[in-house]
Amino acid sequence: MAIEVLLMTDVKDLGTTGKVVNVSEGYARNCLFPRKLAAPVTPSALKRIEKVKREQGAAKEASLKSAREMAAKIAGCSCTVPVKLGEADKMFGSVTVGAIADVLRAQGVEIDRHQILLENPIKELGVYDVKVKVHPEVDATLKVWVVEE
Repeated sequence: MAIEVLLMTDVKDLGTTGKVVNVSEGYARNCLFPRKLAAPVTPSALKRIEKVKREQGAAKEASLKSAREMAAKIAGCSCTVPVKLGEADKMFGSVTVGAIADVLRAQGVEIDRHQILLENPIKELGVYDVKVKVHPEVDATLKVWVVEE
């Protein structure tokens, strides 16, 4: 026999927070309720989930605002990476996301190297536009200057 439950958190293959779904009685009683993943559909549970949704919405807006500010700060930066050159102006090694992150950190911009989207390491001198994923919804473009040391 199926019963309706209100999901309190996102549950894989079932639904998202606040959704009312039909599940078997045993699954609800033995899995969802003890782990506090779901609650019976009652007026108090509906009020509680609305409060949680409002709080999550406010937190998401604050996160998005700070991400946009960080993107503007990154877009205003220019990153100069000095490299050593060998014979015939050939670079020793390459410029990787780690090197770019270190230069940004030295300029006071704290960013994780995993947020820098660079398909292949840079192996030639020049100016490059590198994407930085600040937030799932916000990207920034960083100018990277690769120059001779």
